[in-house]
Amino acid sequence: MQPAIVAQEDWLAARKTLLAREKEFTRARDALSAERRRMPWVKIDKPYVFDGPQGRETLADLFAGKSQLIVYHFMLAPGWPEGCKSCSYLADHFDGAIPHLAARDVTMLAISRAPLAEIEAYRARMGWKFRWLSSNGSDFNYDFRVSFPAGQVGEEGLYNFGSTKVYGEEMPGISVFARNAADEVFLTYSTYARGLDAIVGTYQLLDLVPKGRDEDGLPFTMSWVKRHDEYAQAPLARAACCG
Repeated sequence: MQPAIVAQEDWLAARKTLLAREKEFTRARDALSAERRRMPWVKIDKPYVFDGPQGRETLADLFAGKSQLIVYHFMLAPGWPEGCKSCSYLADHFDGAIPHLAARDVTMLAISRAPLAEIEAYRARMGWKFRWLSSNGSDFNYDFRVSFPAGQVGEEGLYNFGSTKVYGEEMPGISVFARNAADEVFLTYSTYARGLDAIVGTYQLLDLVPKGRDEDGLPFTMSWVKRHDEYAQAPLARAACCG
């Protein structure tokens, strides 16, 4: 339903009321972010090794000289013909952010359980440049609760720090690590499910427009998403909200 049409001064009054709420939300978000940074750390002692274009790399190697590391757990299992379309939607936002993150002592990359050759083929199709490594043959994905044995699909499993129904052998997440001068690595934060929302710039823009994310009538929230090379190139229809 279209909102009321009002005079400019009435719109301005409503906008100022909303602005006060937005400022409250911003302050609350800043406080929550500060609390997140005060979370305790846990040392990672397991010797994870990954396959990358430059060869085998340890978890400490992945920092690439930085002291902070963001790992996106990309849903791409061995033998899949293509990566998860929702993960692909998120990954479209990575390349532009990575140089700015590097300027703030942060390395960001993706890790999947598929073999490196399958990762490289899909990355080439999508045109991405970000680093993307394979954890194939290691426990990394299972230990960080983003991969599950086939027999657990459809059953209850530990995901997002609670018991939930496992909908597939791969599920999405982000893990954040810190490295000290002794090359010791620590897990500082992980987030899953709707916790990934903050990195999806497209969603933040959709939240600004009249129709918003427009997902209420869909089978599930991201069912509209396609890989960026799969959208129809036909001219956009005039939006119903705009006459």
